[in-house]
This record gives sequence, C-alpha cells and structure tokens, in this order.
Amino acid sequence: MTQFQQPRPAAGGRPLRAPRRGADWMFGGVYGTVLASGLLAALDQEGGDYTPFYDASWVLVTAVTAGLAHGYSHHMATHRGSATDRWRLLARALWHEWPMIAAALPTVLLLVLAGLTGWDSYGVTAVGLVLNTALLYAWGACVAVRVGYGLGFALLIGLADATIGLAIIAANALIK
Repeated sequence: MTQFQQPRPAAGGRPLRAPRRGADWMFGGVYGTVLASGLLAALDQEGGDYTPFYDASWVLVTAVTAGLAHGYSHHMATHRGSATDRWRLLARALWHEWPMIAAALPTVLLLVLAGLTGWDSYGVTAVGLVLNTALLYAWGACVAVRVGYGLGFALLIGLADATIGLAIIAANALIK
C-alpha cells in the first residue's frame, strides 16, 4: 500500500459512510472561502477609493445572502414533508448554511483590521488571497481525511482545492 491510497472501508470491512447533511460544514467552508476570495479580489480596484470597512460589509452581506439562497433552494428542491413541517425544515436548511458565512469571516476580519490600521489595499488583498488559499488547502485535506482517504492522498486533494485559490490569484493578477 502506498501513502496515496483511495478511500478504504472502515474497520471491520464496513463501507465508508456517505456524507450526511450534518457534514455540510465542509462544503460551506470551501464555498464560503472561494466566495470571499473572489469578492476580495473584485472589490480591490486599482486607482479607486480604498474602503476596507465597505468591502468587509459586502463580503459579509454576500456570504449571508448566498447562504440563505443556498439553504432555501436546497430546501425547495428536497422538501417532501407535510405543510406542518415546512417552516421547521426550512429553518433547519437555513441553519445548516452557517459554515459558508463563517468561512468568509477571516476575510471580513482582515478587511476590518486593514481599516483600523490603515493597511494598503494591495497588501490586504495579497495577504487575504494567500490566507484563503491556505484555508482551501486545509479544507480539502481535512475533508478527504474525514471521508476516509489516506493522509498522502488527502494532502493531494488539499493541493487540488488550493489550486482554486491559486486560480483566483492568477485571475486577479491578469485582470488587473
């Protein structure tokens, strides 16, 4: 066996569990981090006014809105319960989207810190995109380990997730 092994059955030969709705924090983490990275890159306009508090509020508002939209659409696409369960199930679906919002918070906090300290937009954007790329790497590796991949393969999956962050960095450099 190599360190780059595919998912293996759990102890006793039982098959791996399929991801549950409760494991959506992993999906939300990746999605929220990518969303925050894209917004951070887009909101930093060369030659424009630098407004880190405004940018932080837009990252947060967009993450909350995306979380609510995703939760609502997931609920509408999968809802099969009775009318009496509708509101409770909708509330549960919306609650499960908190990881997307939480994943955007490092970017929001970085922008608030930049506003408080007078940090320039180029530095904040560069640090934020590198930080989010590292977070994407961690999300990918942790998710892979959780679903049963070996450590070596999990690290490769983390690298694949980090590639999304690197693509945002490259796009930011090419577009600007």
